[in-house]
Amino acid sequence: MNDIDEIFRQLRQNENTARKFYEVETRILSILKYDDFFHILLQEIQEKFDIPLAWICMIDNSEVANLIDSIESCQTLGKHFTLVPRNAFVKLAGESGVPILINRNIKSYADLLPPSQTFLIRSMAIVPIMLYGQVVGSLNLADFAPDRFAPDLDSTLLERLGVKVSLCIANVTAHEKLRFLAFHDPLTGLLNRRVIEAILKREFNRAQRYGGPLSVVFMDLDDFKGINDRHGHDRGDDLLRYVAKSLSELCREIDVVGRFAGDEFIVVLPHTAIKSAEKLMRRIQKFCKKNPLQAAELSIPVSLSYGVACTEESGIDDSTALLKSADKRLYAAKEKNPGKRGNGSVSPIFM
Repeated sequence: MNDIDEIFRQLRQNENTARKFYEVETRILSILKYDDFFHILLQEIQEKFDIPLAWICMIDNSEVANLIDSIESCQTLGKHFTLVPRNAFVKLAGESGVPILINRNIKSYADLLPPSQTFLIRSMAIVPIMLYGQVVGSLNLADFAPDRFAPDLDSTLLERLGVKVSLCIANVTAHEKLRFLAFHDPLTGLLNRRVIEAILKREFNRAQRYGGPLSVVFMDLDDFKGINDRHGHDRGDDLLRYVAKSLSELCREIDVVGRFAGDEFIVVLPHTAIKSAEKLMRRIQKFCKKNPLQAAELSIPVSLSYGVACTEESGIDDSTALLKSADKRLYAAKEKNPGKRGNGSVSPIFM
């Protein structure tokens, strides 16, 4: 009789566990943003199963990790999110997609552990996350009790959860790609023209309302057509990405960098007078001169021209006039130095 009671008790426990897994799956199925997805997934698992620690490991430079980094909106980064080199991840967790249960030698999994409370972990589960058939990371669960995730336990429900999480990740990734492309240039990852114009308008209105200068820089690459002709469009694309990265790193956090079109870039500089904007651009030009692009065994010189305009100047009535003034000064700079025009003609964008 006791054996039968134990069987029924175990069945009820399994049913209860399966129900909780189903509730978690239902909760995450319709989420379309990374930050919401990770936050709710980890929260639901910890609350429903009374698990002390739950976090995400993502393989560094995987598609998901790169997209999260580009979006810069994931609020669960930090103690709930760990980036791991691919070799280290595969060595510890493999690529099979099958969950791993561990309650010994936890320290040997240090690369996968979160930055806090790791010394208290006595058992853990590594549930692989797959994207298009390849492992990109894992959902990790840990407890302070060694028997919670003992290796001899049945991991069928964890495996099913891993499949559901992987399907959701694929769905979220597709949606986040579309959302990213709606606001960003696909080649450089910078904000696109539509967004940069909207930001410039917002910052112009803010400068008018609260006072203080706002400067904008309109720039393009010198002899970009010649570089494409001599080295091919792949190297031209490399150059655009290189300049975009350099601008992002050399500008302040409050500055806004965008790709306007072709080889043209815009930098919006809040609370910046024209002299400070000119100083920044001279520093950027100096950096570019000292640091040519190294690509495909080539060393390609980087040179750019620019025009700067500021709200403190007369005749600047709106953001369009501000950008138009910077564009005209860029055109004047090109005309003053014909060698920078390359083989193509140069004329202001805004006529």
